Amino acid sequence: MQITDETIEYVGILAKLELSDEEKEQAKKDMASMLDYVSKLNELDTDGIEPMSHVFPINNVFREDVVENGDDRENLLKNAPEKKDGCYKVPKTFD
Repeated sequence: MQITDETIEYVGILAKLELSDEEKEQAKKDMASMLDYVSKLNELDTDGIEPMSHVFPINNVFREDVVENGDDRENLLKNAPEKKDGCYKVPKTFD
């Protein structure tokens, strides 16, 4: 695929970059080499290879949600400066 000046201008607009003429030429070369590399990947024979979403065989990494500390309200409220009806009492933030 040939990279044109219009393509470089468009990418510059999308990236909000102001490129000099030298930078535009270098960008054209860089983009062309990237596309050449990607085209090499298309040459690989991938028949019979199962697509994967992750390189490691990870199934379910979630743990069971088990309550370990329980309801220890009285201990939690011991250091509260003020409490009311078994809850922390805090100043109003709005009226």
